[in-house]
Order: sequence, then C-alpha cells, then structure tokens
Amino acid sequence: MKRFAKLIQQLELSNKTNDKIAALVDYFNHADDQDKIWVIALFTGKKPKRPIKSTLLKYWAIDITQTPEWLFSESYSNVGDLSETIALLLPPAENTSDFQLHKWIEDLHDLEGKDDETKKYFILNAWNQLETQERFIFNKLISGNFRIGVSNKMLVNALAKQSSLDSAQIMHSIMGKWNPYEITFHELINGTHVNTDNSWPYPFCLAYALEQEPEKLGDLSEWQAEWKWDGIRGQIVKRNGELFIWSRGEELVTDQFPELHFLIDVLPDGVVLDGEILAVQDKQVLSFSTLQQRLNRKTINKKQLDDAPIGFFVYDILEYETNDYREYPLSERRAILEQLFENLDESAVILSPLINCKNWEELAALRQTSRSINSEGIMLKKLSSHYHSGRKRGDWWKWKINPYTVDAVMIYAQKGSGRRANFFTDYTFAVRDGENLVTIAKAYSGLTDKEIKEVNSFVTRNAIEKFGPVRTVKPELVFEIAFEGIAESKRHKAGLALRFPRILRWRKDKKAAEINTLEDLRQLLESTFING
Repeated sequence: MKRFAKLIQQLELSNKTNDKIAALVDYFNHADDQDKIWVIALFTGKKPKRPIKSTLLKYWAIDITQTPEWLFSESYSNVGDLSETIALLLPPAENTSDFQLHKWIEDLHDLEGKDDETKKYFILNAWNQLETQERFIFNKLISGNFRIGVSNKMLVNALAKQSSLDSAQIMHSIMGKWNPYEITFHELINGTHVNTDNSWPYPFCLAYALEQEPEKLGDLSEWQAEWKWDGIRGQIVKRNGELFIWSRGEELVTDQFPELHFLIDVLPDGVVLDGEILAVQDKQVLSFSTLQQRLNRKTINKKQLDDAPIGFFVYDILEYETNDYREYPLSERRAILEQLFENLDESAVILSPLINCKNWEELAALRQTSRSINSEGIMLKKLSSHYHSGRKRGDWWKWKINPYTVDAVMIYAQKGSGRRANFFTDYTFAVRDGENLVTIAKAYSGLTDKEIKEVNSFVTRNAIEKFGPVRTVKPELVFEIAFEGIAESKRHKAGLALRFPRILRWRKDKKAAEINTLEDLRQLLESTFING
C-alpha cells in the first residue's frame, strides 16, 4: 500500500506524460505481481465491488474525531472529496501496516455480507494503521471512485516499456473481460487468456481532430473520406457461432441491441467489425437524443424498439476468416468489407458510404451540410493506414463542423476535485427566459489556469447563497458555451439539453443583459429538427 500511495502521489504531482510513465515503470519494476494486477484493474475501470456505503464511513469518521456534523460538512465542501476529507480529519495512526495493496482489496472483498459492526471494526482498525495518503487511497478503494488521470494508452506504454512487449499486444490483452482475482500478471500482459474467450474485441483505432487546412494533408486521392457519425462506437464480434457487441468503453452491450442479433446467422465465423451504433430508420441516421432512449437499458420494450430503432454503420473490418487484418492497409480492408456486404442486404447494418469529391474545396462545401443528415462532419483516413491501437498522428483525422454556441451567464459554482479541489471550477450557466434566468448547462473545461483563478476570486467575493458545496453567485460573468447538439428534455427545467457543453471563451466584453434567451435555443432546436 505504501508503494501504491507513493505512485498516486507522483502521478498527481506531475502533468507531464513522460514523468507519469516513468513513475508507472518504476512501480511495475518493484511491486508485487498481485499488486500490479490490481493497479491495471483500477486504472482501467475494473473497480472492486463496493462493500461499505460512503454514509457509514462519514459517520464513523465523525464519531472517531468528535467533529460536529456541520463542521464535517464544511470541511467536505472545502476539500471537495469525501475520501480525502476523512483521511485529513482522522487522528495520527497509532500503528503501522505492511499489508500489500491486493491484501487490503481482498480483505475488503471479504466484508461483503457482514454486519455493520464487523465492518466498522475492520475500517477503524485499518485507519489506525495507515498514514494520511494511504488512508486516502484506502477510502478510494471502498468508494470505487478512482479517477487518477492515467489513460489506457499511458498505462500500456508504461507496461510495454517495463516488459519490452509490443504495446498493441498489451492493449489487446487488457481489454474486455478478465478477473483480477484469478489472473496472474504474466498471463495478463502476455495475453495467454485472450483466445479462450470468443467475445474478445480489439483496441479501437482513434483519430485526432484536424486543426490545419485539409489541403496540407496532400492529394485527396490518398485519403478515404466518410461521414463522422454521432453515436456509440462499437465492435461486432462473430466467433464460433456466437455474437457479441462491445462499446468503446469496453462494455458488453449485446443484449441492449436485439435488432443486430440477426448477424449471428448471416456473418461468417471469425469476423470482427468496427462501426457506430446509431438510431436508424429506413437507412437514415436519427438524432443522438433518439439514440439515448436506448442506452443503458436492462430491458427493451416494444415502444422503445419502435421509437428508436437501432442500426450499425460499419467502418472497418479487423478480423476476417479468423485472421487479424489490422496490419493490412485500409484500402485492402475496405475491399474485403465491400465483398462481405455484397451478400448482406439488411437495413439495420449499413456499410459506411464513402464520399467522393474531386478536390478539397468540394469536400469542404459538402462538409457544411453535415448536420442535415445528423453527422458531425467528415472522417479522413489515409488509404495506406493500418488499424492502430489508440491514436497515431497523421493517419486518421476527424474534420468536425464548428459547434453551436450560446452566450450564457454563470449562476452557480462548485469546487473541483484532485488538484483543483481548492478552486471553483465546476460552473452552471443560464440564459434569460423573460425576466428570469434558466439553467441550461454545466461545464468544467475551457478556461486557462489564470482564468480559473480570476473566476475563483470572483466567486469568493460574490457568493450570495450556499447549498452544501454549491455557491450561488451574482449573475455577472458571461461565457460563450460551445455544444454539439440540442434536444428536448423533460429532466431539465429549461426543457432542453445541450450535448457536450464546454466553455469556448470568457466574454469579458459582454454584460449579463446581452446573453442569449431560452427562445433563441428553442428556435435553434426547431431549425435543427426541420433541417435534420
């Protein structure tokens, strides 16, 4: 646990990728193999089952420290993280522990089904053996809220450097289903378990945002252009008579999309398709808000099937006749796809159409029509490119259309977490509805460190009311909010929901009286509905 706590501290103290990779490599060089397994599991989102409710931890900490509940709440509001608040308030440990990370996780797992008194005894004893940083980590293991700023790519690069294995092989090995309680570190990174599971997906190939003139990419004839769809990236796997559907978030979502189950009968064995799960009707893509009606559903009723029918737009083929085709150039993979689709005439599965233009100017003009078909823009893929794991600059680009924007005023602020725990960085924005202000979005990103400090100072000086960690502030600061789409929503007071809202810029040149209105957004919704 001490070594893991040190690793977390090193990762939090640096923003540099190379420093983080070095810290990870050092950890993997010296840690126990069972601990390494759990670090990979935690950093890839495989959380241990939560054995104790956070409310119990809070009241046990209050009981030990004899802290008034109002003071605990104030401390929590200031720190911004329950696990850290408890770790900081507890008295110094009277004992020490050399337990390894995996031992703590296993002991927490054994608490499942035990009574609260047994759990309390274990937790209090653990707190009394751990230093402040170790307690923080321990509390995070219980809460399951383990966000540490380490991407899968960063983790894989560290493992590749430490083990001298190929990064693509490691990425493939850590994807999908594996049990940290059962697998060894050697088995995991060497992928000895991969071929035992028919469902195994491949790491997704991702694109960089195009931030230069497309003409600088060279001759258009060297590129494949297709529409960029706004859905859920997925892989369809057919092996040994079984069909599996994976999301990019490494979730097995086969049962959520029964419209695609027919593929078990029409796809040959040994095929893996990469594409986009979308709401589709008569081969036309519907809005993302329509697709949302089908996401994260344990059961699907007839009305949902009728209102939001699902389709799959196929981009690529990664495996064919049980052979891995990722190292073949895109041009050859596309030819195999087209051959496969000659015998696949189904409206629910569509081969992503190619966009044929004579030059970049013609393609740019066509890109401006993207929203009329519920597309986000255009994907540019080099015809000679392989299907890489993650991103490789220069091969795949997403050339998105400019986002929608709205000028809104900040009315609520809340402190962030981690390195931003002492600053108000989570903001809620509103537009005008007659004489009233109506909230339309929350945003957490888009400001520089200097701007964050300025806003923080404003919030501190101009807070009107306090609701737990949230501060109501004078409606004076105006920001331009960018977003990708807009839809009706019964869950929001404004009756509208913005897709992917973020701060585009701080409009210091505007006053609150000049912000947009709710009617402006309703007109935008109406225009997108008519055009789309």
